Amino acid sequence: MSTDRAVKTALVVLGVITMTPVLALVSPAALEYYGLTQLSPMETALLRHRGVMQAVLGAALVWAAFVPAVQVPVAVAAITTKTANLVLTLSDPVARPDAPLFSTVFDTLAVLILIGLVAFRLRPAPSRAMV
Repeated sequence: MSTDRAVKTALVVLGVITMTPVLALVSPAALEYYGLTQLSPMETALLRHRGVMQAVLGAALVWAAFVPAVQVPVAVAAITTKTANLVLTLSDPVARPDAPLFSTVFDTLAVLILIGLVAFRLRPAPSRAMV
């Protein structure tokens, strides 16, 4: 598989999975994945808003798969938001036990893959030796 195809595939997969919290808009039961059941209307609204924000981030990752010029800024945005989520969740001793394992592993792997993508895209171009 070529490097460009691998990057495109990774960004599409990361983007589609990142978008899944938007399901809370059509099914508040989707919030039960996080162990949340008895929510106030404001908590529900905030989590549904989070779903929209995740959908936008996921769509940006998919967009970046097809527009290489935006890959670095989109990757940096995703690295920032996913790292913030991991730090906020895992540094809180009360929240940490409730963190969904799949989400924690996915976000960690996504950050590592995206850091690799940024490093790959920002590497110096090979110089041509004058003969």
